[in-house]
Amino acid sequence: MRFPIHRLLLLEGWRRFAAAFAAGAVSALAMPPLDLWPVLFVTFPVLVLLIDGTPGGRRGIKAAAAIGFGFGFGYFLGGLWWIGAAFFVPGDTYQWMMPFAVLGLPLFLAPFPAFGCALARVMWSGRASRIFALAFGLGLSEWLRGRILTGFPWNEIGYSLGNNALMGQAGSVIGVEGLTLVAIAVFAAPAVLADGTRNYRPVIAAGLVLVALAAFGAARLSLAGPPAMTDVRVRIMQPNIAQDDKFRPSAKDEIMARYLALSNRTAAPGREGLADVDVLVWPESAFPFFLARTPDALAQIGALLPEGAVLLTGAARIEDGQGPGRRPVYNSIQMLGDDGSIIGTYDKVHLVPGGEFLPFQSTLEALGIRQLTRLPGGFTAGDGPRNLTLPNGLKLGPLICYEAIFPSGTLDTADRPDVLLNVTNDGWFGLTPGPYQHLAQARMRAIEQGLPMIRAANTGVSAILDPWGRVHGIIPLGNEGITDAEIPEKIGSTPYARFGFLTLVLFYIATLVGAVRGLRLFDKYSSGNSLSPRL
Repeated sequence: MRFPIHRLLLLEGWRRFAAAFAAGAVSALAMPPLDLWPVLFVTFPVLVLLIDGTPGGRRGIKAAAAIGFGFGFGYFLGGLWWIGAAFFVPGDTYQWMMPFAVLGLPLFLAPFPAFGCALARVMWSGRASRIFALAFGLGLSEWLRGRILTGFPWNEIGYSLGNNALMGQAGSVIGVEGLTLVAIAVFAAPAVLADGTRNYRPVIAAGLVLVALAAFGAARLSLAGPPAMTDVRVRIMQPNIAQDDKFRPSAKDEIMARYLALSNRTAAPGREGLADVDVLVWPESAFPFFLARTPDALAQIGALLPEGAVLLTGAARIEDGQGPGRRPVYNSIQMLGDDGSIIGTYDKVHLVPGGEFLPFQSTLEALGIRQLTRLPGGFTAGDGPRNLTLPNGLKLGPLICYEAIFPSGTLDTADRPDVLLNVTNDGWFGLTPGPYQHLAQARMRAIEQGLPMIRAANTGVSAILDPWGRVHGIIPLGNEGITDAEIPEKIGSTPYARFGFLTLVLFYIATLVGAVRGLRLFDKYSSGNSLSPRL
């Protein structure tokens, strides 16, 4: 075993970068839909050993940053390559940009793990405590990735554990960001076996942590039992319409006919059409027109809904009123009553850079560059998180598209909702890993908050989830159809919902202490015995 380990330690230049890139790319297999998280027991020790092989002083910090950049570039390229599918949707207009986007986004994100590994190298030692240094540095970089420049926490490392049915329940206490710290430390622990000592304690501890997470999840689910249900019955309609069709105004009548027919489909014997359905949900950006300005569409919806029922649908909304200049356009959820009137609206707050708006919008538009939605001027952000309230008083916490990937900042924390409502359009990405990764992140929001979730996606995956993230109705990716269920009741605020930030701060402090001072329990056999020839 020592020969390949020494080879890793002695790698330099492009070979070291290539090894880090390969480790990062393989690490992406831990994300949905494959969920091969055990590969991280190999890739994270490789990352540790590569940093072990860096020289001392500033050169070592720079080398660690290069290793982190290579690891991150491989990880993000392996986990986000599917974004290239979006550039084929509007025809050949943007196809030339696809290679730049597929490579550009990973290159844009790679500086975060570069920073994390450089910070870890500052606290590095030849002892087992370097595992905590990596957890602190890389974990902090993941936290920053979710916040800087609007944030993009897609495929945060914690989802390697969070998407597991049992271990993911820990998200109710520490959230996905806490799971990220745990995951890095656990998966990096086997690196100490290469130190030439018999210090097995970090590896045993890592195994016990995984057992404890699984035991906690099993106990939490066992104690939960079947969820209590509200008396509100919801139907999700998944139309599975090709993305380029959704952009064509000429497809208006065809799209409406499809929505109406699918929504009125009989779900079960003895329940015809929308009988007994209280809430009908359609996905994000459902129409190639402004719904509020299309009376015939409103009338058809009113005729479809039973008395007392409502429709919740994604729809572009243009601001009414007079005045010079462009009127703002919003990506919205609109609630319609059984007479076809619009009785509630939520405007998306957290817009997608490059998809719904561009930095320096006017300048780039003057150069002929537009965001993928091709709306002149881009979309306008709404005014802060707020709930939508159904006529029966049930409060919905709306999350449009990738608002569901953010652990915080997208819900009205002063007025806790009863259920999360996520409408999305993942038709941009076809039958790729993207929609599965999006579902996994939305599911974690339900676990973190202790709230059920209604999720409607154009091409899938649509689902009804309870507060433990369990599925009570699902429509697979790439299918059209409907699913009916009663909305599960929410449970009391989870520890994460109440104390999430404080818990995370305590986790970081504990990890930092472990990195700087070391843990004698782990280090007593390893001090001065690292394989690294350069520390």
